[in-house]
Amino acid sequence: MTTRVRERRTFVPPLLTDRPFRRYWTAQTISLFGDEVSLIALPLTGVLALHANPAQMGYLMAAWLAPSLLFSLPAGVLIDRHGHRRLAMIGADLGRAALMASIPIVFLAGALSIVQLYAVAFAVGTLSVVFAVSDGTLFVALVPPDQYIAGNSLLHGSRALASVSGPSIGGALVQVLSAPAALLADAVSYLASAFCLFRIRPVEPATQPRGEGAGAGGVRFIAGSAVMRAALGATATINFFTYMFAALFVLYATTALHVPPGLLGAVLGAGAIGGLLGSMITGRVAARIGVGPAFTVSCLLFPAPLMLVPAAGGSRAVVLALLFLAEFGSGVGVMILDITVGSIFAAVIPDTLRARVSGAYRAVNYGVRPLGSLTAGALGTAIGPRPTLWIATAGALAGVIWLLPSPLLRMRTLPAREPAESRSAS
Repeated sequence: MTTRVRERRTFVPPLLTDRPFRRYWTAQTISLFGDEVSLIALPLTGVLALHANPAQMGYLMAAWLAPSLLFSLPAGVLIDRHGHRRLAMIGADLGRAALMASIPIVFLAGALSIVQLYAVAFAVGTLSVVFAVSDGTLFVALVPPDQYIAGNSLLHGSRALASVSGPSIGGALVQVLSAPAALLADAVSYLASAFCLFRIRPVEPATQPRGEGAGAGGVRFIAGSAVMRAALGATATINFFTYMFAALFVLYATTALHVPPGLLGAVLGAGAIGGLLGSMITGRVAARIGVGPAFTVSCLLFPAPLMLVPAAGGSRAVVLALLFLAEFGSGVGVMILDITVGSIFAAVIPDTLRARVSGAYRAVNYGVRPLGSLTAGALGTAIGPRPTLWIATAGALAGVIWLLPSPLLRMRTLPAREPAESRSAS
């Protein structure tokens, strides 16, 4: 009996045997699942329930993403100064649950408007900024440095697994109930995430005392780091153009390619298997070619397959096959990108600057996303969705240029960092 138990435990990743990390990972996994439902249900609420046009779809995506541009930097300063990262994340989860639940409630009352969708998207985006700038510190408080790639692989593996089933279930919920009603799944996921985070007690790094120029510490660190500068240039370029793509994808797939919501969700879910594969192979790819080169390759592998979407045509079977291949290949690329860059940042950013660097990085990297969405709305109205998708995919491929002269091409292993004072307590 003991031998069988030991054999069984060998299949469990070591980090998941640590109770605090397991609860943190569970919180992230549940929340990611709900987010995947919303990624299809929120835009479909605009398209199906409110008959939004291309410009309004661009505004909706921009409202969701604008807080990253507006609030990431000040949020990072406040979090580093006052601490309580876990409590900030719990508060953000509870607030997002209430906001998402408001959409089906108002829809049932017959009063849902595009203005409310904009307002909810903006408020949820703001709370997501608070959650994200706090999350990096919680991760390094729970994970030892030699497990950064393993920890990020588990987290992004959950994201990929959620992507496999989330859009499929989201599309089915939209088809059976309605797009607004499907958003209740995301509200419930935020509540579950808050509960799991409430049950852990990580020892967080000391807060940074108030001082002159403290708000600029994250900006100065990025400006002084060749690794951070190159990564920011690459990811911001990719984000701008892929969010041009994302703003029009659902509209183009449903109206130009005539893919019904249920099939669209199923295709997206099946294609996200690529993300799961990417999370499983990233450790081996990074070990074989180096963590920096793996990140560089992923900056091409993420956007390149998306060219199949504007190229799609012919029978429904051919269209669905091309959409599947686009999502599958892009899913592999984005997982390798996220895992490698997240692990690099965990190693190179000092704990006392972590939220501020995260905030400054997000202000640019995520801040360009609403600009991409607005550009998509304008171009989609002027020249049509299909030419806009071609421009978006070609532009995203140019992001890799930032990395060619950088130290990332020579970064075989993660840089050493000072060990954390204490990893966790439960």
